[in-house]
Amino acid sequence: MPAKNKFQRHAIAVHLAQQLAGPARAISGFQELLTEQVQDLGLAHMRPDLEKVGAAACELSSLIDSLIHGKADNQNRAGVEIEAKLRHDLRTPLNAIIGYSEMIREEAEELHEYALEEDVRVMLAAAAELLAHVDAIAGLSRAPDSEEPRTTDQAEIDVAGLERALIKAEHDASSGHGGRILVVDDITSNRGLLSRRLQRDGHQVVTAESGPSALTHLAEHEFDLVLLDVLMPDMNGIEVLSRLKAERRWRHIPVIMISGLDEVDAVVRCIEAGADDYLPKPFNPVLLRARINSSLEKKRWLDREHQYLQRIEAEKRRADSLLHAILPGQIVARLQRGEEFIADRFDEVTILFADIVGFSSIAARLPPSDLIKRLDGLFSTFDVLAEKHAVEKIKTIGDAYMAAGGVPEPAADHADRIVALGKSMLDALKPLAWGNDGFRIRIGVHTGPVIAGLIGRHRFVYDVWGETVNIASRLESHGVADRMQISEATKQALHTSWKLEPRCNVELAGVGRIETYLVQH
Repeated sequence: MPAKNKFQRHAIAVHLAQQLAGPARAISGFQELLTEQVQDLGLAHMRPDLEKVGAAACELSSLIDSLIHGKADNQNRAGVEIEAKLRHDLRTPLNAIIGYSEMIREEAEELHEYALEEDVRVMLAAAAELLAHVDAIAGLSRAPDSEEPRTTDQAEIDVAGLERALIKAEHDASSGHGGRILVVDDITSNRGLLSRRLQRDGHQVVTAESGPSALTHLAEHEFDLVLLDVLMPDMNGIEVLSRLKAERRWRHIPVIMISGLDEVDAVVRCIEAGADDYLPKPFNPVLLRARINSSLEKKRWLDREHQYLQRIEAEKRRADSLLHAILPGQIVARLQRGEEFIADRFDEVTILFADIVGFSSIAARLPPSDLIKRLDGLFSTFDVLAEKHAVEKIKTIGDAYMAAGGVPEPAADHADRIVALGKSMLDALKPLAWGNDGFRIRIGVHTGPVIAGLIGRHRFVYDVWGETVNIASRLESHGVADRMQISEATKQALHTSWKLEPRCNVELAGVGRIETYLVQH
């Protein structure tokens, strides 16, 4: 016999056996499921018939397995002998399965055990499918010696296609409570068996008959686990797995590959392509349950980890937001870089103090809630204006507001920024200045050197110190309501021509007399 014909005959035998393997495994699986059910229902008298079905299913699987591995195909046998084996040897256990299953179905119907009856019907449907395969493909065993090479070519194409998919997947890979499970298998009986067993274990099950259908389900719904068959037409399991692991939204879903292939190379390729586990057909119910529960528990831990990380990230953003609300952005950045002690000297900055005139008498007349509400509204307006003029708010002290230009980031126009801020503050108060309870402010401004730094551990405060701060405060207290008073040093630091009105030489304790100006507005 030519070597080519031997290879073709073997390829056909494997191809045919794979077509038979799905329904055969479904029969075995449903037999095990039915055995569990009759035990739970106390119908012990049904066990002998089910055991006969189980024995016939084992014999059937053994025959099909021998075809897959070529043991039943003696190289000297002619194609007609293969056909005889398909028709005789496979039909014998099939007839037993169908006969005993019919008797079990009839009894379940009489007892009104409709769930049991439905599972027997599914098992009978799998047997009928297998029988149809036997009748339909028996004649194909003559293909190597006939003028019909299509089946052989198709088998070779399928093997080559699977190999290419495995290689591609390998390349892509290198660059307690019930779960929601997607079962992907092109054989109806396999999907039905897995669905029934998984639902019995408390899982929600969605089925897909092909790779494209599985991808559609994944795009529309959330799943905790995917059971994915390797051998499928159009898009095989390795290709589907590659798509899953390439998509960011799907790559975290555990995938268990299922197949009748028991080749180590196929298992390794699946794991390398990103599969979490591999289960051979037919399924051992205990092993299936254990691996599914393990994968679901892993998924739950990953989900918890993801939720914790999201919570931590949200808390970090909240903490950063709070830090930015009380500290300058540059200081926050330095803290995040690991600096623990922050202190700087600035040779020339401009400091502004604003104080509410007659605040004590206003506070005595207003209810506390009204006073705080109005004070909050005023200082919030000042905060907005400080940000608008690129000036750093330093702090509020009672009814006083302090800001600095050129701190913590030096700026050549620090004095102009502060004067512009002061004018905006006075303009914002004009509509509110009328009446006995209207807020009016005095503003004092001075320019000079300061030391700035961060103090405190539980409540951070960024503050500035030095004579410049003291002079600005005293210029405010010696100022005029609804006006801004600046020092000679601030006048010299201005780059813009502001309209200034000389006032007088003000005597400041510990400093002496300094010349001051009122900014016109």
